[in-house]
Amino acid sequence: MSDGIGYVGEGPVSLSLIVMRSYVTSPNGLLVIHEGVEEKIPQITIQSAKNLTVDSSSWKMFIKGNCEDMTVQGILDKWEEEPQSKKEYFQLEKSGDGSDSLNYLDDEPIDEKWSLSVPFLLSDYKNQTFFYNKVKSEMSKRRVILPPSPSVAGVYAKVDRNRGVWKTPANVGLVSVVVPTIKIGDREQELLNLASADKSVNVIRYFANREILVWGGKTLAGVSSEWCHVSVRRLSIYVEKSLKRLTEFAVFEPNLSRTWLKVKSIAESFLEGLWRQGALSGVTWRKSFFVNVGLGTTMTKEDVLEGRINVEIGIAVIRPLEFIILKFSHKLQQM
Repeated sequence: MSDGIGYVGEGPVSLSLIVMRSYVTSPNGLLVIHEGVEEKIPQITIQSAKNLTVDSSSWKMFIKGNCEDMTVQGILDKWEEEPQSKKEYFQLEKSGDGSDSLNYLDDEPIDEKWSLSVPFLLSDYKNQTFFYNKVKSEMSKRRVILPPSPSVAGVYAKVDRNRGVWKTPANVGLVSVVVPTIKIGDREQELLNLASADKSVNVIRYFANREILVWGGKTLAGVSSEWCHVSVRRLSIYVEKSLKRLTEFAVFEPNLSRTWLKVKSIAESFLEGLWRQGALSGVTWRKSFFVNVGLGTTMTKEDVLEGRINVEIGIAVIRPLEFIILKFSHKLQQM
């Protein structure tokens, strides 16, 4: 793809590490987990008070109550009543079976059990709606310049899944792209695709009243090459690798005509399936491909003696309308 195509923005987004710390009152007491984007040590205090309350901010938590209320389950029930906005940074859970009551610590924070710093992944917080939506909202305000390769790779994967590897991955819209950083019109694209210079560069273009599209499906092999189309090159790779894998059994078979016939039958069955899916041209499947394997066609007597099976395949690709020749071989194991 052409350089400099991607997302437009105001600069890179810097995300901090999530620092997770765990605090426990006793083995069967209350477990407090704090998660914050700042490496500021949180404070959790337990104090005596007339009524049970659980209050928290970004890095402080106060648990207050009388002796009767200071059970783990009672505190968890009270915590459930708190609004979601107060649960952004703290989580409360049972430690063990939660059978212990909490002791007053006056203003001394409880001991830290463990601490862990992990990369900040927004997907980890989808279940925490308030926190997730807040971060997502802030990120949506930013614009980032990215190279075209990730988006184009996504287009290839999408086309493979929805249409097949034989479909040209072009004229497909990019998701979440605001605008290309470089505007390319018909004249600029013409200069990037000169048949006389054997030049072919795919671009990302913006069209009025349409999506931002991947516009072009050629390789850098040049327009004079039979491999000038991305779809042809990728289909050929797919066919070659698939058939080589499907016929691997032959390495343990005798190098005789019955083995060659079995290899040919498997290859023809696979290619007929592709033709029925629309991957190959031809009115009938017999006109869409051929498979050659055997003595006097793809192998010599020396090949047979050396335990080598050579297979030649021709496929009539959709574009250009001509046969592409593929060859592969297996080296049989010496028994």
